[in-house]
Amino acid sequence: MKATNRFNVHFKIRTERMKDGFAPVFLGIVVDGQKSYMSLKNFQADAEHWDRVKGFGRKDTKQGRAINEYLDEVRMMIKSHYRDLELNGTRITCEALKDAFLGNVHEDSPIMFSELVGFHNEQAMALLSIGTMRHYYVTQRYLIKFLKLKYKKEDVPLSVFNYKFIADFEIFLYNHKPADHQKAMDTNGVLKHLVRLKKMVNLAISLGWLDKDPFKGFKMKKKKVEKEFLNEWELDSIEKKTFDIERLAMVRDMFVFCCYTGLSYVDLMNLKPEHIVKGIDAEPWIKTFRQKTSIPVNTPLLGQAQEILNDYKDNLRSKAKGTVFPVISNQKVNSYLKEIADVCGIKKNLTFHIARHTFATTITLSNGVSIETVSKMLGHTKIATTQIYARVLEKKVSDDMTLLRKKLNKV
Repeated sequence: MKATNRFNVHFKIRTERMKDGFAPVFLGIVVDGQKSYMSLKNFQADAEHWDRVKGFGRKDTKQGRAINEYLDEVRMMIKSHYRDLELNGTRITCEALKDAFLGNVHEDSPIMFSELVGFHNEQAMALLSIGTMRHYYVTQRYLIKFLKLKYKKEDVPLSVFNYKFIADFEIFLYNHKPADHQKAMDTNGVLKHLVRLKKMVNLAISLGWLDKDPFKGFKMKKKKVEKEFLNEWELDSIEKKTFDIERLAMVRDMFVFCCYTGLSYVDLMNLKPEHIVKGIDAEPWIKTFRQKTSIPVNTPLLGQAQEILNDYKDNLRSKAKGTVFPVISNQKVNSYLKEIADVCGIKKNLTFHIARHTFATTITLSNGVSIETVSKMLGHTKIATTQIYARVLEKKVSDDMTLLRKKLNKV
């Protein structure tokens, strides 16, 4: 029921039942013109300190003010029950409010948001990686912040999940200002949270906890972002650069290795010697599984990658962990890549994931490798995901033509 419905709370005493100057107080509730009274048991008011015209205790006496303190508590409780019934999607009547006030709990209690989160996480932990689960935890924390702001509570019935709820949550995400150094969310950042919420909502629908899809008719926006990658000249400058600082040289080697294999950071850190095997062509291949999706990765090793492997086969840090490369945090890797980019004169925002993009574009697709083969090596579940890199190649055409113009102008 909407908050615009006519709702009122008032009090009166029954002087015909008065004993020794004290009369029982009755609570009056009005909803949509329907009126109902109930006795406030174990509470009586001194008739001498009761204002019959205004329907509460006299404000000019101590006893009257004490009466009003109690009545104010009752009024607040009724209003709180009204809001709860409204959030539950329950039809609000005088009887429903009286039952709630008296503590008459009905067995058909609503399914709460917290129950959906608990069930979802229990199921998802068996199927999703730890990293993916962390993303869901972040979305769930944003939802709780939203509930606190909009409903003044951390948990609500699933019945409040409607189109407006989704639209309001989207606006909340756009307007949210992080307290730390992080930037406000952009369109694609907001989209990720909405996609995770939609997956949880779909689970609720499948369980029969929601009758209608609140996302029906809701359009989730996505901003097209060009995949950043290194062209052959930028990659060559990094490969040939000599680094005196060991940590930069090591991160450069790992980055270049992934430029020639397409491995992600986490899959590189998990790479072990037993994952390097002899392939169908009797040449060395990487055979492993993507941690993110558990999809198999089968990639023939190119000469450049094999040379780097040879340099690290006796690395003490690697041997101690049983991995191909020394283990280092993603945060440090990306920080060192910024230094590498500065030294090499690369203006792009160099992150480790650019290595994977470089493998897809500059190393494979630009050299005539079929998109189906590239998709297989990257461990993509859909060819459409790989096609994004094919579109990016237009930028490669532009870069090539720019260099050609420069050469022709010099002739």
